[in-house]
Amino acid sequence: FGSSLWPRKRVQSFGRAAMAVGKNKRLTKGGKKGGKKKQGDPFMKKEWYDIKAPTMFSTRQCGKTLVTRTSGTKIASEALKGRVLELNLADLNNDEDQSYKKIKLCIEEIQGRNCLTDFHGMELTRDKQCALIRKGQTLIEGHADVKTTDGFVVRLFCISFTKRRQEQVKS
Repeated sequence: FGSSLWPRKRVQSFGRAAMAVGKNKRLTKGGKKGGKKKQGDPFMKKEWYDIKAPTMFSTRQCGKTLVTRTSGTKIASEALKGRVLELNLADLNNDEDQSYKKIKLCIEEIQGRNCLTDFHGMELTRDKQCALIRKGQTLIEGHADVKTTDGFVVRLFCISFTKRRQEQVKS
């Protein structure tokens, strides 16, 4: 082709990369407007609250929880209400034989720095459930909603297994 018929734009090159001539306005003004907000440690704005278990358990003081301090319209006690905590029954009753049961407690009331809880549910640990299920057995599951005399609705889940007989053969 030899000579080109089209006019070429003059580009200034520095090393390998080619840059257009002119100033970068964003760099000369000092960056974005307003500047960056200084980020502080988020744990400086937190408070510790003690968790009190219901009287049905032998251990009343069962842990601590963290919440952001009251500021403006956000109240710390309101942020705590309704939280569901999962604890081991062995820790609540000081009995290692009950370690496969998980108890759920719900925070209902705040008194000073104490969170008063109420029973919310119970569950078996995954390893206990897996140990119960065996090959050659039939698993039967059921559930029912039951209303107690004091007005609470309790959802009950039941799990049962058939017993394997000596003469049982898979067909």
